Amino acid sequence: LWEREINPQILTGEAWETIARRGFDESRLFSAYIDTLKWNCVTATNPRLFQSPFRAGIRIDAYQLEPLRKALLLPRVNLFIADDVGLGKTIEAGLIARELLLRKKVHKIVVSCPPSMLLQWKDELEIRFGLTFEILDKDYVKRVRRERGFGVNPWTTHSRFLISQRLLIDEAYTGPLFDWLGTFSSGSLLILDEAHHAAPASGQKYAIDSQITRAVRDLAPRFEHRLFLSATPHNGHSNSFSALLEILDPQRFCRGVPVKPKLR
Repeated sequence: LWEREINPQILTGEAWETIARRGFDESRLFSAYIDTLKWNCVTATNPRLFQSPFRAGIRIDAYQLEPLRKALLLPRVNLFIADDVGLGKTIEAGLIARELLLRKKVHKIVVSCPPSMLLQWKDELEIRFGLTFEILDKDYVKRVRRERGFGVNPWTTHSRFLISQRLLIDEAYTGPLFDWLGTFSSGSLLILDEAHHAAPASGQKYAIDSQITRAVRDLAPRFEHRLFLSATPHNGHSNSFSALLEILDPQRFCRGVPVKPKLR
């Protein structure tokens, strides 16, 4: 509730006295408030009406709404956003994440990106969308265990995390993550930035799984919703590309089977 409120404040006794002296709002303002509540109720049930663009502190281009439109038409969000560099994949992912939170379809979010992008992702999501994320790294784990005890699972201390892709191959981090998610976590969202890093190596005829490929392959099925981002999704090898899409959506794609244009 605190995050959904606009300009939230903790009211003291003096604040209540100020409100009493000011009196009730004008009927015009109260009517606008009621209209807002009705509008939110409509958009919560209608996938063709959006909320997140109006709750984001950004100027949005029309094309950036297309991934959001497609996401809301899916029972589960399994999207690969492959826009070119500089077209705003972070904004598109943020719009989807914010919309799913507003519609109560998501309550856990994990964003995995290259180490150099962690702070940028954290700032973008907080400043533009009002979403606070914790960066789960060695320092965070130490701080949590110092404050709450060595036996606490650091993933249970928050609902939204950022983690470096390098740490996905470290069992010290993925083990507690798997415990937090279980075999399948309803209402969870995985956002994988630079998703092409999870594509199998393509030096041979058949794609070979790397450490990060195996890690993402084990992790992705535990999330109800998955969102992959990359400006270079295809490396020219169909086996590698189909293997990456299979991780995203195993119901529609199969490793080693060429991807048909109508399924893209």
